[in-house]
Amino acid sequence: MEINHYEFEYGEYGETTGVTINLRGFDILRYNNISKGTAFSIDERRKLKLSGYLPPRVKTLEEQVASSLDILNKKETDIEKFIYIRSLYDRNVVLAHAVIASDITKFLPIIYTPTVGLACQQYSSMFRKANGIHFYPGNIDYAEYILRNYTDKDIGIAVVTDNQGILGIGDQGAGGIPICLGKLMLYTQGAGIAPWHCLPISLDVGTDNKELIDDPNYLGWRHERLLGDEYFAFIEKFVVAFKKIFPKALCQWEDFSKQTAFTVRDKYLKEVISFNDDIQGTGSVALAGILAAMKVKKEKMTDQVYLVHGAGAGGIGIAEQIQTELMEQGMSPADAIAKIFTLDSRGVVTSDRDLESYKKNFAKDPKSLPWLKNPEDNTLLNVVKNEKITVLIGTSGQSGCFTKEIVLAVGENTDRPTILPLSNPTTKTEALPKDIYEWTDGKALVATGSPFDPVVHNGKAYRIGQMNNAFIFPGVGLGIIASGASEVLPVFFSAAAHAMAEFVSEEDLRDGILFPPLDQLNEVSLEVAKRVGAEAIKANVAGNDCAVSRFKHKNDVERLNTLIENMRWNPVYN
Repeated sequence: MEINHYEFEYGEYGETTGVTINLRGFDILRYNNISKGTAFSIDERRKLKLSGYLPPRVKTLEEQVASSLDILNKKETDIEKFIYIRSLYDRNVVLAHAVIASDITKFLPIIYTPTVGLACQQYSSMFRKANGIHFYPGNIDYAEYILRNYTDKDIGIAVVTDNQGILGIGDQGAGGIPICLGKLMLYTQGAGIAPWHCLPISLDVGTDNKELIDDPNYLGWRHERLLGDEYFAFIEKFVVAFKKIFPKALCQWEDFSKQTAFTVRDKYLKEVISFNDDIQGTGSVALAGILAAMKVKKEKMTDQVYLVHGAGAGGIGIAEQIQTELMEQGMSPADAIAKIFTLDSRGVVTSDRDLESYKKNFAKDPKSLPWLKNPEDNTLLNVVKNEKITVLIGTSGQSGCFTKEIVLAVGENTDRPTILPLSNPTTKTEALPKDIYEWTDGKALVATGSPFDPVVHNGKAYRIGQMNNAFIFPGVGLGIIASGASEVLPVFFSAAAHAMAEFVSEEDLRDGILFPPLDQLNEVSLEVAKRVGAEAIKANVAGNDCAVSRFKHKNDVERLNTLIENMRWNPVYN
């Protein structure tokens, strides 16, 4: 067996059972995937020629975690905590993930949104160690060579960004890769996909962010963004190389902007095993919240009227997923679309406008809107009142746009208005949960995109469910990888949404809480993965992986579930 520095060993179900190392001495400590730091035993230190390179005391993993938590507790800001966790990850992958797993609710906002937004903005100034792969016009012609020579060979999933639509802060040039790093940490935390199966990739096609161009510390390709044919030729070169080197790996497109997000997703659906989390993951988690709300209301989704305020990638992704669910519940495509309104900066999206292609499916004929006589009539409040909106969803990034008047107007259309202000970060949320509770006397069903403290209403504290994509994409990814799915189907995200909604406890539903707490991320991801894997088998797209080629009889789903449970990695030392 040819070994390049080190090679992980796997059991019958793909679980990591050990590692073979052809390194000795200080070189071992340079590789974060295999280093145990001070946890190397005396015997290991002798065998691996580490004696003298570490202080005498041998610590357990638990002791290392405790020490790291002490250090973290002394950090004053979230960005300082982010930097510490990333530096810990660069030294010792197991320890970093064990620290995060010790309190996922506390650390998820540190390793991902909202803190990761600051990390993207400060990427060049706080750069410490290279992570992942950076493609730009100067090396994209050698993409196959670069991918082939990447340290980790058994890549199961890559998170790939072109850095243009980073959270609510837009074009970050080369600075978007912390998004990929954070997302992959959640794949590990939620689904148990081992870190050495994960690959972050930045497609640096330039930036139109003048502050970055003028910044002497900027590390990216100092050029305005490629557009049109040049841009898509760059993407094509990447896809061809990725498919050749990692033909069975999942490619998650991340934080592309609006039209580009849909174009890239749709163009490569059949070319590589891929999906866009901003579109499909957001749609799935929003659907999960709506399904939970229907359990509280004891009503059907087909009886609701939906308004998505913000017609970008996330907003249209939500509209698509609602339409898919309404059709699965028996509605025709046209009748389902009639129930869904989308709103952008010019008001309700109507077909008489010159529209981006991704908005056209949900555009309304202005003749069907008798209340829309003049452009000034096209307001959020008028849509809510005249179309009898019962589910109001915010993806606009416009802080405070769900005013008291608008929320009360939704309440006029239903006893339990569903209000979902999803924009990130917290400074961009469409309404504060405490205000929505106060305005509706606690009748509104609320979930948010960002984390919020519990709201006290009538003397009782109510946890605010966070509509976080982390409840969806890790399990979807695990289900795809474990089943060997040859393509990513829309039904995967419907299955994930139903699994998520069914995970909300009866006690939470009685209190109008639409999502489980984040500390159940691992259990939710496991159930999502099983549902997605079952759908892959049902749709006959499973079996693209040797581990699943054995599943060719009537017990396929049962055996796949065993595979999913056993292949999940936990942060413990081999």
